[in-house]
Amino acid sequence: MRSTAGSTTPSGTATRPEPPDRVLRFTAAERWVHRGTGCLMLVCLVTAACLYLGPLAQLVGRRHLMATLHEWSGILLPAPVLLGLLSPAFRADLRRINRFAVYDRQWLRAVRRRRNGPGARPAGKFNAGQKLYAGWIAGAVLVMMCTGLLMWFTGLLPAVSRTSAIFVHDVLAWAITFVVVGHMRKAHEDPEARLGMRTGHVSRTWARRYHSRWLDEERAGTVSGKADKV
Repeated sequence: MRSTAGSTTPSGTATRPEPPDRVLRFTAAERWVHRGTGCLMLVCLVTAACLYLGPLAQLVGRRHLMATLHEWSGILLPAPVLLGLLSPAFRADLRRINRFAVYDRQWLRAVRRRRNGPGARPAGKFNAGQKLYAGWIAGAVLVMMCTGLLMWFTGLLPAVSRTSAIFVHDVLAWAITFVVVGHMRKAHEDPEARLGMRTGHVSRTWARRYHSRWLDEERAGTVSGKADKV
């Protein structure tokens, strides 16, 4: 396919010309939200390990610094998402993630039955697994923030004991660690997906194979934008 001189998103905002045979998947705002959230999550997990694991705590030391970094990185964790709400593209992504379509159920059935042929796993911009991951991690972060605040300010909610808050916080921290490691492993297995998050563009071949519904939506939106101009 030939590259065009430029393109227009469905919202009507102009974008830079796309490279040949590539399509814009993430804007700069979307990529910075992902990077900011990822960095804060990494600080949370690393400092938690330095506080929770005895040998690592002895090796690193500086417990007060680790505790301070852990507390503030946890409090600031929603900040990239809140700032991202200023971006129309990011808000559109949130709407996509919050909607479960019929083909998402088909994607889950195909994964469960280990079907991986052409068209076996239809997906929009985000597949069903990514939607479930995003929803779960968002809920887990909120619970972690609440339990962390209860541990920090012990009198904030007298009905909940500090021991209960610590238990939920610790168990959920391990769950988040395993889920995030799984997320990173899946990303490592897909260089094109990582390239899309790093540069914003992915190949049309990759998009057609893994996110065909989204590519069709983008094409329909571009055609609609051109028709409106006419």
